[in-house]
Formats: sequence, C-alpha cells, structure tokens
Amino acid sequence: MKKLAELYRGKAKTVYTTSNPDLLILEFRNDTSAFDGLCIEQLDRKGEVNNKFNHFIMTKLAQAGVPTQVEQLLSDNEVLVKKLDMVPVECVVRNRAAGSLVKRLGIEEGMVLNPPTFELFLKNDALHDPMVNESHCRAFGWATEDQLKQMKELSFKINTILSAIFDQAGLILIDYKLEFGMFKGQIVLGDEFSPDGCRLWEKETLKKMDKDRFRQGLGGVIEAYEEVAHRIGVPL
Repeated sequence: MKKLAELYRGKAKTVYTTSNPDLLILEFRNDTSAFDGLCIEQLDRKGEVNNKFNHFIMTKLAQAGVPTQVEQLLSDNEVLVKKLDMVPVECVVRNRAAGSLVKRLGIEEGMVLNPPTFELFLKNDALHDPMVNESHCRAFGWATEDQLKQMKELSFKINTILSAIFDQAGLILIDYKLEFGMFKGQIVLGDEFSPDGCRLWEKETLKKMDKDRFRQGLGGVIEAYEEVAHRIGVPL
C-alpha cells in the first residue's frame, strides 16, 4: 500500500490517503511539540520509536478485544490504519495526579486516585482543548450517549490492560489520553498510544519516562522512550 495525497498534517504525524478509501497511512515524524505548539523541536529517532511503540500497544489491545484502527506496520515510521470518522473529544484516564489536574485542583503530584478518574476534553487547539462534560458532548452533537458510554468503557478496559503491562515492566501508568472514531458503525480506538500521550514513571525512583521530560526540560527524551519500549518488549 502506497501513500497518495496528504490529507492532514498534525503536530507530530502526517496522514495520507491510499488507493483504498477505507484506509490511510500515518507517518510519524520526529517533530516534538509542547504548550500548544509554542515549543517545537526535532528529536532523532522519535518518529520510528513512537510508530513501533504505538503498533505494539495497539496490537496488544486488539488481542484483548479492543477495536483499534491499526491494520499493518508498513515501515519504520509508517503504519496502515482504518479511516475513522473521529469523535472530536479526547478521553483522559488518570491513575495518579499530574499535569493539568494538579494545576486545576492544587493537589499533590503523584497522589493515587482511587478510583481512577475519567475526563473529556474538546479537541480544539485554538481554545487549548477545554475540559467538557457528557452533557456538552450530547448538546453540541460531538458524541451520542451510546458513543460516550462505549468510549468510557473502553478507556477503563484499556487502563486495566496497559496498567498491568507497564507494572510488569517496573513502570506506573500515571495518566493517558485516547481518541476514538467511527468505522462502519463501530467505535474504534484511533490516533496513537505512545509516551507522547501518556505519563509513565519508574516505580522505584518515580523518574519520569514520558513527554514531560521534554515539557520540563529534563533531557533524555528519546532515551527514556526507548527504555520504556525495551522494558515492555517493543521490537525497535
């Protein structure tokens, strides 16, 4: 399968059409951004690491019964995926307090959340992805009640699956975001799951092994991504 026209260019990925109207190619680039694109850098190997990391995670989830858009790994930085009609809302699951939750509520970073929390954010860069609720989603037509129910159930199912995988690798899954879309009437997990869109800490040292290393100027971003990949068995 070869890529044809560029369909969309995001902060770290480019989407291309193919000869099959139901399939797209995602190209993972080395671009790394933070703070709504105000800080952008090129990090060697990032596109390859995130592409293979994402393919590995999506495969694990599919094996556990989670419908995903991933079809086939095409190259070091390209993957073939189903073309989804995306729901314009991100689902965020938090197992521990970090990031915006700490800023919003003034709570201690690292606080265990029992049970884990579930939040919704509108995908809108111009508005800085504001937090919304299920009532907003239904009122403005972003998602139906049934779609919201399925997205929430799948988000927590994914939490159970991935928390176990990372725990066995000596890591804590702090929080993560997910995006879903529709494919032939079914809710399907889309976009990507990589250290760009989740927080991972070492269990023993609480060392940050995710994109916060870039956001907070800690350095060693790709080295941390590669170590996480190695620990969970991603073939790089």
